[in-house]
Amino acid sequence: MSKEGDRTLGDRVSEARTRRGLSQKELASEVGRSESWVSQVERDVLKVERVPVLRVLADALGVSVRELRPEAVASGTDGEAGRDGDMDALRMAMTGHPTPDLLLGQHQEQPAAVEALANRVTEAWSLTHASDFAALNAVLIDLLPGLERAWRRAGEPQRQALARLLADAYQAAASAFARLDEADASWVAADRSITVAELGGDPLGALAGLFRMAHAFITLRRLDQAEHVARTGITALAPVVTGTDPAPPALSLYGALNLVLAIVHARAGRRTEAREAIAEGRRIGGLLGADRNDYETEFGPTNVELHAIAVAVELGDAGEALELASAVDATGLSVERQSRLYIDLARAHAQRRHVGEAVQALLEAERQAPEQVHTHALARQLVRDLITLAGRRASDDLLGLAHRSAAMP
Repeated sequence: MSKEGDRTLGDRVSEARTRRGLSQKELASEVGRSESWVSQVERDVLKVERVPVLRVLADALGVSVRELRPEAVASGTDGEAGRDGDMDALRMAMTGHPTPDLLLGQHQEQPAAVEALANRVTEAWSLTHASDFAALNAVLIDLLPGLERAWRRAGEPQRQALARLLADAYQAAASAFARLDEADASWVAADRSITVAELGGDPLGALAGLFRMAHAFITLRRLDQAEHVARTGITALAPVVTGTDPAPPALSLYGALNLVLAIVHARAGRRTEAREAIAEGRRIGGLLGADRNDYETEFGPTNVELHAIAVAVELGDAGEALELASAVDATGLSVERQSRLYIDLARAHAQRRHVGEAVQALLEAERQAPEQVHTHALARQLVRDLITLAGRRASDDLLGLAHRSAAMP
């Protein structure tokens, strides 16, 4: 039996939750968070430091804050939020007006190190594409407020460049929050990116914000809103992409929004519409002729096929999904995209009741992007389904994956 001092916050939360007979989903509902957030706390991926958050968690568990984290009570402080990978700190940084102290004062023009800030935005996107959420949080909780202040205090021409960087940084946050099932925060970040991109004179950046917002609505299971957002972007871009020699970034955004629409239709069971959207994505991918990453969409022929696989899985066409996957080489895309491909392969194998193949695909997804598998709602539900399907024959690999994901049925 472990000593009291060896027990982590995650251990204490898990034990208190079990005593109360709550599932992770039920606890998440009580504290106003996602199931993924609870899972990360229990696995000590998120080291919750702030006393107000601890109080809410303790109240839901029927224990004292001291029982969950004695040192937090002893210090009597909220801690230094956000230095430990807790994405809640980034949520807090995005709450309210970003620079209230500048509202009533003079916006003194000060030179900003635009190149250095641009490098940090590039770093943020690298971490986003790698699904390294703890490291991303550590970057963004400093970068977003810094960009907000620099943008508001800069003169032209720096102001416009900083606005574009700020919009890009908010989109990185929106993308990460959506994948962590924190759809409300994703929505806020995407909405801010749209406004700032427009103010920065970047209309395509604003439409890229619609792409992020549509993903937030998919995470919220608000397919009607996701479809509306995607269609407004597609309608706006249609005259541009059908004109003479359309620019690749416009084509990429148009194609990416069609892929979003394909997923929406597939989840709504609209088979014909889903396949039509994939066909339009293929057409645009053919016009581009190569994989690109305009506005961090990773749009191109390969990503179209990854979405075609996802659509086939959503529609229950496992054979088609596996056949498409056999012809795809996704090694040129991000770790996040490659990991998501293996999650979809696992789902296809599960539909055919091929438990061993599904587990191997999930293990490969985990090898590439552990947090993608440990926090993704679809992946964690799939692990539960596979354990139920395997019954007493559940392999050590599958059980180990379930424990690492906190996804035991």
